[in-house]
Amino acid sequence: MQVIVFEDTRVPRLKPLVNLKPVYGLYTGFRSLQEKLEHAIKGRVKLTWHLRRYLAPYYREQHPEVVLNKVEEDDVLLVNGRLVASEAAAAMITESAIEPGKAYMQGDDLLFARVHRRLLENDRGVMPDLIDAPRLAGELDCETVTGFRIIRNIWDVIAFHPDEMLLDAGTLELGRIAGNVHPSASLVNPSNIYVAPGAVVRAGAVLDADEGFVAVGEGAIVDPQAVLMQNVWLAPRSRVKTGANIYSNVTVGMASKIGGEVEDSIIEPFANKQHDGFLGHSYISSWCNLGAGTNTSDLKNNYSPIKLILNGREEMTGLQFLGLLMGDHGKSSINSMFNTGTVVGTAANVFNAGFPPKEVFSFSWGGSAGFQPYEIEKAVETAKMVMARRNIVMSSAYESMLHFIAAAESRDPLFV
Repeated sequence: MQVIVFEDTRVPRLKPLVNLKPVYGLYTGFRSLQEKLEHAIKGRVKLTWHLRRYLAPYYREQHPEVVLNKVEEDDVLLVNGRLVASEAAAAMITESAIEPGKAYMQGDDLLFARVHRRLLENDRGVMPDLIDAPRLAGELDCETVTGFRIIRNIWDVIAFHPDEMLLDAGTLELGRIAGNVHPSASLVNPSNIYVAPGAVVRAGAVLDADEGFVAVGEGAIVDPQAVLMQNVWLAPRSRVKTGANIYSNVTVGMASKIGGEVEDSIIEPFANKQHDGFLGHSYISSWCNLGAGTNTSDLKNNYSPIKLILNGREEMTGLQFLGLLMGDHGKSSINSMFNTGTVVGTAANVFNAGFPPKEVFSFSWGGSAGFQPYEIEKAVETAKMVMARRNIVMSSAYESMLHFIAAAESRDPLFV
């Protein structure tokens, strides 16, 4: 039986965060959905990955060993790529308990289904770009289940984050201090601290695990007088700058740099927020750069639930705290301000005084006074320079993804 992790027709609701990555590339806690699933199944089954075709060439570059978008067996177990893996999910996948022709639904989300390949391929043997889960469920014997966590809305990555941080921390070697810790650094409750081999904690830094855990990955650096507390994960090669205050469920991705005041936020790999300014309950995608003094609001003055604007429509999140959700290669200039629940698209560039609108489209350029389209060639040129600073050369496959998104999301000039 082949196990295929799939993207379904609900995935576009998670743009712009999934514009340059499959849905299982999203993070909540300090692992991506793919990493959580792989960790949960512990190699007991081989996974095939299904994703939108324009993403496949770059994904194949990054993961040359995996099978992509290909049905190789008649008997297929489908697993929704939006699923946040758990022990129960791992058991469904690895114990062959799902009968042929059976589907498991949670609300209108198809979580698992065991199907014949003819339901997945067209006449040319090609899988669709996105699986139409409701249509597929109509062909199967459906059973309702509850208790699984699945990403349905763009804000769920933040809503699930505190619980997922604790679950992910259960896999750490807490209590192991193997890196280079300066004698003047303060480690509070070291039994809840992990400092990996090759990590550096410099003079006067404070790692306070009295109310949570603190983990510093291999090769990560904590600069002097930085404070980390209340559930913090620094991925390998990341860096926390001098005087930073990092607390309350913060994930800093591989090779990212972080400074200022940060709480309850996810920073993907290769992102940059080095300077002072507050970032709260936010999701910052790879290759983003937040200019000095950038601040986000994550709580309304009247403490009411936060609304997002997605594709021009208001959506209620039900969350009291929600800050900035920024797609890959997004940027803000010095002293930028973002209102509660602001969504900034791929390669958008925000500048000028005042608050920008709460929805900033991909490949746009401007601020509170209005936006203009950001020419794709200029955006690609800038992205290449940003990546080169981290010794990464943009491949033609990656550049093709940027061109695809720019064409798919092109809009007329916007004035607000």
